[in-house]
Amino acid sequence: MSAAPGQSLFKQPKAVFAVAFACVVSFMGIGLVDPILPAISEKLDATASQVSLLFTSYLLVTAVAMLFTGFVSSHIGAKATLITGLAFIVVFAALAGLSDSINGIVGFRAGWGLGNAMFIATSLALIVASATGGFAGAIVLYEAALGLGIAAGPLIGGLLGDISWRGPFFGVAVLMAIALLATITLVEPLPTPARKTSIMEPIKALRHRSLLTMGITALLYNWGFFTMLGFAPYPMELSAIQLGFVFFAWGLLLAFFSITGAPWLQRKFGTAPSLYGALTVFAVLILLIGIFTANRWVVIACVIASGVVAGINNTLTTQAVMLVSPVERPVASAAYGFVRFIGGGLAPYAAGKMVDHWNIHVPFVIGAVAVIIGVLVLTTGRKPLAAADAAMAAEGAHGSSDDVAGEVADEFGGAADAISFEKVVEHR
Repeated sequence: MSAAPGQSLFKQPKAVFAVAFACVVSFMGIGLVDPILPAISEKLDATASQVSLLFTSYLLVTAVAMLFTGFVSSHIGAKATLITGLAFIVVFAALAGLSDSINGIVGFRAGWGLGNAMFIATSLALIVASATGGFAGAIVLYEAALGLGIAAGPLIGGLLGDISWRGPFFGVAVLMAIALLATITLVEPLPTPARKTSIMEPIKALRHRSLLTMGITALLYNWGFFTMLGFAPYPMELSAIQLGFVFFAWGLLLAFFSITGAPWLQRKFGTAPSLYGALTVFAVLILLIGIFTANRWVVIACVIASGVVAGINNTLTTQAVMLVSPVERPVASAAYGFVRFIGGGLAPYAAGKMVDHWNIHVPFVIGAVAVIIGVLVLTTGRKPLAAADAAMAAEGAHGSSDDVAGEVADEFGGAADAISFEKVVEHR
């Protein structure tokens, strides 16, 4: 994808760069806490199970909020939703840094998750509405922000965490405050969509088998994914900055293969076969971590290598939802986000309980089994995916392919809203 002929991708209005900067900081939050998990456990005298709730509270609230973000943005507008989300992140990230108890941080991470859901649901919509180069150019910018944020999050978390475990929380609060001020002053409001989204629409959409199949597959994949993120740092026994570099390498691979590897595999082999292979390899890597947990170098190598297949899985599962969904894309994104993040939220909590009752090997083995079950669930949706691939091939490089490209760029569902907002802006 590229910007329109004669237009430079980087010659954009200030508003675009303001939102893109906020996107980088927002996506940093995915891996920001990984390098400081052992430090938080030590400083606050908390068990790994208690610390895992930093993921659980954040992701469960994000999951539930996904059901409401479309409703909110369709009533108050994208800019107001974005600003509200940014403000929530600033406040709750700062409060997490000030907290002296693990329960306090867990609670403030929940508020952070609410803000992040509101921000992600509307950020791409604003970039699409303001960027030069059309939808494809906006997607390139968003992909760049997403990739930079995912890769930089663990590194920034490690660098600041090496000073103090509070550092990453305060760092996000400061950076998001800058983004908030820039958004308020530089971004023009968008018109609200003509059709208001109902809160119940995403729940009703899950009655469609193809959408539910993809959601359950993503839930099981996220079970393994967030088990790895939440508990792999402990057996490595590294400092915060060393963990930061490990997950920085992981994030670089994830971002690169999300953008390049996944589309290539989809074109060459199709969505379903590519997902079967990537999910299976991911399960094997998690299983190896579970078996060789005592060997830090095996754990480090498997975590970094998992970035390749995680990037492929994230992109292809998100894209597949849009390909097979029988409902409007914003509704499908909300329903899918709700189901998938339920898995991401519950997995670290369950893994912590397994560690408390058995040992640290067990959560990884269970995570690998969950991902394999996800592959089996996905096989029941093979026909809709094959039909969708055939439709994409028939459409070629133009037509609705830009819409699908938007889903490649957005792992959290904002692209679907961006498509709707793009149509609103076109008809202003």
